[in-house]
Amino acid sequence: MAGQNCLVANDWICGEYLRSRSHELTEATVQHIWITAASVLIGLAVAFPLALLARGGRHFAGPVLGLTTVLYTVPSLAMFSLLLPLFGLSAALVVTGLVLYSLTILVRNILAGLEAVPQEAREAATGMGYGPVRLLWEVELPLALPALMAGLRIATVSTVALTTVGSLVGKGGLGNLIEDALPSFFKAQVLTASVLCVLLAVAADLLLLGVQRLLTPWTRIRTSAGASGVPGIAKTEAG
Repeated sequence: MAGQNCLVANDWICGEYLRSRSHELTEATVQHIWITAASVLIGLAVAFPLALLARGGRHFAGPVLGLTTVLYTVPSLAMFSLLLPLFGLSAALVVTGLVLYSLTILVRNILAGLEAVPQEAREAATGMGYGPVRLLWEVELPLALPALMAGLRIATVSTVALTTVGSLVGKGGLGNLIEDALPSFFKAQVLTASVLCVLLAVAADLLLLGVQRLLTPWTRIRTSAGASGVPGIAKTEAG
């Protein structure tokens, strides 16, 4: 009875809401996760060749970076309206919009990571007989991973937030719950859905940070060596 009273009183924190709407919350959370994951993965697949194209010369870099920047400035309502004739009121509409928004972050970070690869590493690999493709995959990409992963983390967190805008077409995950609750100001639903969005963003960032640490063990070694304050270690690390 006490639990139901928090619903009647429209409290911000209500355990009865969590119990009675658990299925609805789970469905919205799952939808939010898959829309975010699909958008980021497709965005990464599109951004990588664009970054390589931009690295090919200034006559490519300007248009690629300019286009991705312009796309990021388009308001979400206008973006979805432009895509509506192509995809209709579907999840594909939301995913496509989120992919376009992620490109400016991903392309710039991939490009920055590749450009930061020391020229000495490229020359050494070339001298060992590495061709362009092998050089990219076995030398440049591993060295560019910190910048690439940093961009991926930023893009993922921003996509978690932007996914809520998909509620405009009924495909916004937790954003659907927030939009449904606002007209009646259903406090427990607004707060719960908002907190879940924040938790998803934090969890995704921590997960990607863990992946980054696994993929770039040399950064931890460098950090440990620098923090140790032992001159011999620092000298060895410096080469």
